[in-house]
Amino acid sequence: MEAGGGGSSWRPSAASPEAIINPRRGKNEPPVSPRVILTFAQADYELLGDLSGVGLPPRSLFNCPFSQGSWGGRAVTVVAPAMGAPYAVMVLENLIALGARMVLAFGWCGSLQADVRIGALVLPKRAVPGDGTSRHYCPEGQTYLEPHPVLYAGLEARLKETPVPWQAGSIWTTDAVYRETAEFVRHCQERGILAVEMEMAALFAVGQFRQVPVAGLLVVSDELFTLKWRHGYRAPHFHRTRELAARLVLDAAAAWKDGDV
Repeated sequence: MEAGGGGSSWRPSAASPEAIINPRRGKNEPPVSPRVILTFAQADYELLGDLSGVGLPPRSLFNCPFSQGSWGGRAVTVVAPAMGAPYAVMVLENLIALGARMVLAFGWCGSLQADVRIGALVLPKRAVPGDGTSRHYCPEGQTYLEPHPVLYAGLEARLKETPVPWQAGSIWTTDAVYRETAEFVRHCQERGILAVEMEMAALFAVGQFRQVPVAGLLVVSDELFTLKWRHGYRAPHFHRTRELAARLVLDAAAAWKDGDV
């Protein structure tokens, strides 16, 4: 075969778990707390850090800072920014090697449906993998990834008590922010997909592969459903919802019990 020939037809096999390079905890490397909140924006890292009272200077994984705080009497590790599926998965894999036993992902998304507006919350019930990382962790033919049911139920129960509009449903994970075309939006709308973001399917895939509970919550920061971009990440109601959601995620993390599998 000529160099480069046939490369596009190769697909990784998730049925073969052994890799040449594996995430490992260093000999003298301190562990992280079992409860981890992974975020994708510096502002969310700072918000969660302020709420949870992180103390010591942050450590880092691939230049991604993480610190330990506490909430509800439980130690919680806060991580960010790990934007995009490949980077987020590299960080997550190493967090698991360092002792993470549950992970809640907290991020932003773009709405694809007219009844999901800026400042609302989206609870991903399934994530369609439009990224290039997820397929390295899930079996061929798997068309969507799901969050861990116990973590999902914990978030859902808390959302039912909030005054903020929210919906649970399907989202799309993409690697290509600048290829969210009108054709793409219509495709998602026809299939009832609520929103688009950049990490969740890959994180669910790693959770499934490593058998570590992973779930997520998203704040709607912009809208695409009119086929024009409307951003709202400076809007006061977006920031109010974002702080409420951060507290909700911290509550769900603190309530998790080791063994909720």
